[in-house]
Amino acid sequence: MKKILLGNEAIAQGAIDAGLSGVYAYPGTPSTEITEYIINSPEARNGEIVASWAANEKVAYEEALGMSFVGKRAMSVMKHVGLNVAADAFVNSAISGVHGGLVLVVADDPSQHSSQNEQDSRFYGKFAMVPVLEPSNQQEAYDMMAYAFDLSEKSGLPVMVRSVTRLSHSRSIVRTKDEKRPQNPLRTPEDSKRFVLVPSYARKQYAKLIEKQKMLEEESETSGWNTFIEGTGDRSLGIVVSGIAYNYLMENFADRPLPYDTVKINQYPLPRKMLRKLFERNEKILIIEEGYPFIEEMLGDYLGFSDKVIGKLTGHLPRTGELNPNAVAAALGLEEPRPYEIPEFVAPRPPQLCPGCGHIDMYNEIKSLIPEWGDNHVFSDIGCYSLGVVEPFDAIDTIIDMGASIPMAKGAADAGWRPAIAVIGDSTFTHSGMTGLLDAVWHKSPITVIIADNSAVAMTGGQPSTALGRLYEIAKGLGVEEEHIKVVIPLKKYFDKNVEILKKEIEYPGPSVIIYQRPCVTMSAEMKEMARKFNTLEPSYDK
Repeated sequence: MKKILLGNEAIAQGAIDAGLSGVYAYPGTPSTEITEYIINSPEARNGEIVASWAANEKVAYEEALGMSFVGKRAMSVMKHVGLNVAADAFVNSAISGVHGGLVLVVADDPSQHSSQNEQDSRFYGKFAMVPVLEPSNQQEAYDMMAYAFDLSEKSGLPVMVRSVTRLSHSRSIVRTKDEKRPQNPLRTPEDSKRFVLVPSYARKQYAKLIEKQKMLEEESETSGWNTFIEGTGDRSLGIVVSGIAYNYLMENFADRPLPYDTVKINQYPLPRKMLRKLFERNEKILIIEEGYPFIEEMLGDYLGFSDKVIGKLTGHLPRTGELNPNAVAAALGLEEPRPYEIPEFVAPRPPQLCPGCGHIDMYNEIKSLIPEWGDNHVFSDIGCYSLGVVEPFDAIDTIIDMGASIPMAKGAADAGWRPAIAVIGDSTFTHSGMTGLLDAVWHKSPITVIIADNSAVAMTGGQPSTALGRLYEIAKGLGVEEEHIKVVIPLKKYFDKNVEILKKEIEYPGPSVIIYQRPCVTMSAEMKEMARKFNTLEPSYDK
């Protein structure tokens, strides 16, 4: 059967057809559509597959690992910075190993289209010493999923599948299989002690992980995902190209044969034999890869041919942003580099909050007090409300990572900075903000936490928030005094009341929480009804 699929949808369909039993994820661009596709699939709707949004990426990965423990095929999905959150569980699962196939899908974001950085997840795979697969196109993304689950069960290790924005969000025709694989039966491991990572067991497991590396390298040589492509005889240059960058290379040779020997990399660890052959046959080696100079750094010393390697580290390809066919052409000496220019008729449109968004009223209230405080008092976080940094608000001063706002406000307060205010969204609060508030409560820190509660993970498409209807009780449970937990409604008619509450809580010499509660304006009618059902607290206004 042929389908037109996004790269993300191809990954999702490939997992379904490979006998997937469960997917766990936290939404984040450019990975979100993978889980959305499975949630909306017939298999998930009829209960064959568990498709669940988790509170954060660490939880999502651990839930997938639990499903693997009982023999089922499970998948965890996240964006690159989400893997930072899940890293503890991910790296340790390479030590314990897995039982049922476990695939971690990570979508990297070169050019930082919607991210804080351009980090390259392949380094995590190498660090954890697990196989990494990197599809070049949508068809490979689909086909790799069955192989990834097979390899996971064959090696007893989690397998990472790395995508990038350009692959995740572009469409192509994909030929899918006519039949799905049956799901694995429930079965627990014979040796469950390997999942008990106390030092005496973990040392043995680590030794086994080291032993598996030779098998993983041999798999990279023989699986068929890495290929040696014979050129037409020009030995002045050999090419190593990985993932989506292969398309940028081949676009320059659409009308003629590729003259250079090329090793196409779609699977890691790197295939030593193929690479040695390439290095020995050619004078220089150009490394073309999307992301960091991951392969280039290794090959500089990997085979003892560091003087032959060119690429990002030598300035032949750009270190920042996405690759493109023109950049590759320039590296090959085919044409002079041409900067990509946006046509004049395309008007630039900076990101902005949606008309009618409750965050607008919230920031207007915060901004009204900035002349009284001065600058650099508002620590913020990752979400729609991050746009409070731009005009006309210019109301927040820091955005580092999910959950950083509260600990940063606490650290500033510890140094004597007043006021210290944290702005965090409802889903970000339950993702990684609660522990920071707990710390502030324990130390009685004089900070004010503003939770911008729009009842959804709105920035990534309006997924339901695990905080829905629970924020007051969570803050109370963490130890915030009830008289210093306030609920307000961000609307113009409540401006004066909200500012009065804000001032009073900022003056309080301890931790306080103000919940700015108003559902996202882009919510579906179904989601708005759910928000009305759960958000039953009366605002903290004097009657």
